[in-house]
Amino acid sequence: ALRRKNSCFDDLISSKILKPCVLRALGPESFIQYMKSEGKLGGQNKVPRLTNDRKIADVLLSLQA
Repeated sequence: ALRRKNSCFDDLISSKILKPCVLRALGPESFIQYMKSEGKLGGQNKVPRLTNDRKIADVLLSLQA
């Protein structure tokens, strides 16, 4: 679906510059657990939308175990 919506993304996947996305469903409390683990649970803190590393993804996956 992402490749159909964004031709630039499709080009990056087709030319093997990027690997295809892997999406995983998280439990209903995952982001609350993440923010708590970062010491940022509260109304004025937001989950970052974009990072250049896997830190958030790795923490979220570890909370699911």
